[in-house]
Amino acid sequence: MTQPAPRYALYYAPAAESALWRFGSATLGYDAVTGADVDLAVPPGYEGLDWSEITAEPRRYGFHATLKAPFELANGRNEGALRAFARNYVAGRPPVRLAGLSINALGRFIALTPSEPSEELQRFAFDIVQAFEPFRAPLSQADLARRLQSPLTPAHRAYLEAYGYPYVGDAFRFHMTLTGSLPDAEVASVKAALAQAYVQALPAGPVPIDRVAIFKQQSRSSHFVLLDSIPLG
Repeated sequence: MTQPAPRYALYYAPAAESALWRFGSATLGYDAVTGADVDLAVPPGYEGLDWSEITAEPRRYGFHATLKAPFELANGRNEGALRAFARNYVAGRPPVRLAGLSINALGRFIALTPSEPSEELQRFAFDIVQAFEPFRAPLSQADLARRLQSPLTPAHRAYLEAYGYPYVGDAFRFHMTLTGSLPDAEVASVKAALAQAYVQALPAGPVPIDRVAIFKQQSRSSHFVLLDSIPLG
């Protein structure tokens, strides 16, 4: 039987020694640098919630913001070539400076999102989507069917057909996921708890998007792990 191909993704992931990385990894209970679970940082007063279950879905992916969504490698491409291309591509790009990050609810899940809109960030993300497109294999029928289960606008469907992911270009929204889908009754309280924890863990102020990370998932049942973290510029 043919082994499933690994998947790769281009993410923003903070430096492993940063307070932001420690906050995100502890919130999810997983460190994608080591590939190991870590103690969950459950906000005080919320010990009654099953925090392991709340964070189960994003834990599989590690703490990150998606730049180019997970993909299998195209025929004729290999991991070494992907890593070499990424190093060359990233070396000449300046960091993107955000005014800050804040905790917000996106529908029924909680994430860190930019405090202020950034056109520079939008352009940066779409540049990466396009630049790495030659490395992406076409979506399998199963993956395409899974994507089509979500309600998509005509523009989203066009992006899906072109890039294997519907939320790129003007549909891109930078976010660093901290929970899975929550019951409606818990969204506001979990958001408030994570907002308080974030303010206590990190100083307010600008956040530089200063690196691009390559994450790898060996099989669909495994967690993503950090393969490369390449500083911009």
